[in-house]
Amino acid sequence: MSVSANSLSQYLEGLSGITFRKLYQQPSTAFAIFRRMLPHTAKTIVMALLYSPTPLSLADLDVWIKPSATREKDQALAILRLLHIITQPQSLALTANFRNSLRFALEGGGDHNSFGVQSTSPIPAEVDHAFLDKYAKKKWDDILHYVVSATGITMEKGSTGPKQSVKDLLMAGRLVERSYSELKITHIGFSFLLQEANAQVWALLLLWLQAIDAANASGTKSDMDSVDMLSFFFLLGSLEFGRAYSIDALTESRRNMLPILIDFGLIYIPSHNKHQFFPTRLATTLTSNETALRSVSAGFSAASTTSDEQDKCTIILETNFRMYAYVNSPLQIAVLALFADLKFRFKGLVSGKLTHTSIEKAVHHGITADQIISYLSSHADEQMYRYAAATNKPVLPPVVIDQIRLWQLDTERVSTTEGYLFKEFSDYKDYKGVADFAESIGVLTWRNDRKGIFFATKVEQIKDFMKTRRKANEAGGG
Repeated sequence: MSVSANSLSQYLEGLSGITFRKLYQQPSTAFAIFRRMLPHTAKTIVMALLYSPTPLSLADLDVWIKPSATREKDQALAILRLLHIITQPQSLALTANFRNSLRFALEGGGDHNSFGVQSTSPIPAEVDHAFLDKYAKKKWDDILHYVVSATGITMEKGSTGPKQSVKDLLMAGRLVERSYSELKITHIGFSFLLQEANAQVWALLLLWLQAIDAANASGTKSDMDSVDMLSFFFLLGSLEFGRAYSIDALTESRRNMLPILIDFGLIYIPSHNKHQFFPTRLATTLTSNETALRSVSAGFSAASTTSDEQDKCTIILETNFRMYAYVNSPLQIAVLALFADLKFRFKGLVSGKLTHTSIEKAVHHGITADQIISYLSSHADEQMYRYAAATNKPVLPPVVIDQIRLWQLDTERVSTTEGYLFKEFSDYKDYKGVADFAESIGVLTWRNDRKGIFFATKVEQIKDFMKTRRKANEAGGG
């Protein structure tokens, strides 16, 4: 189980048609898939079919689509078939469950409660948008602090870290690992830190789904079902931020999910009223089209009326590899320290330099040159964007981009492999027999027939082969 392949689209691609039929029984799920997963052309095709009494032939569809957009049409049809939204190879029609649920979502009506049941209890006075944002931000920053702390960087005081359930998921997803009682970040963890907030949230949610699937497959029955869990995630994404929803209206399985959702910071339950919950902005943006949030903090700032200067990070990068970051957040500073040699820290400003050593250290931990370049570009100061637009030049200095990639190539020139060197055989025939055996079992990595030496990653089977061969020679000689 790994977070490296944990995008929502990849997870959905692996589901069966039966699973999709179950998912599409909920209008909130059908609407979320339509809203988040489909490109514009696919959405247009769905809306054309939604109220059509008869299937649409491919020939008629070709009349609608310009010849220059044939590629977009083919991609749209492939996605719709992959998500089991359309049927029939020669003509197009929506699957029954998807069609009925999407109609319910758009028209309203029914008693499915697919979009939650609002609580009739009064909303506590202290619970407002600012309170929920602060609560969710603290929960999510604790998770990111825990991952960053695995790099050996000391984090700010006051970060208590996530609950054990979340730590177990991070370990299972190989974002962090424990080596000789020391917690270390992995290359998957580095990739996770550089993702946008929405992708980070989905990564952990999908790790949770995989853990439940693995438990059920191994015979360790869980009180949760991954299909119902995924449907509930889509429901959360359809709720209104700041409103209270009834816990009593949820099924027992979904009520069992709430403690971990609290640990993620996706929902808040008042301590004096255990019958209502509030979705935070992390939950209500799960199915949002706005997926390019640079960070959790930036997501909160972009969605709220007031900006939080504490958590912004803008970078100016010079051609001499010097970097100036206008930032206060210890978390953002820790991310910069992953690939830059930070020299000075002032109030609101950190300066440093990209060096061969700092890039080499980052590459050693699994972070790639393209990830570093992408991070620098997405956090570049507005002045750099204005200058690039005025001069028709790239945002980042090309000499810096090229050098970062060259430094990564330097680390790839030599690779090390642990193993054993075999040499000083009695004759060439003896050497060739053992070397050929090592190659046949897949443990030989290098050989030099002229010198009679070879290198293998494992030794146990080779030793047994040599003993058996020696005994056979002795018996034959006797």
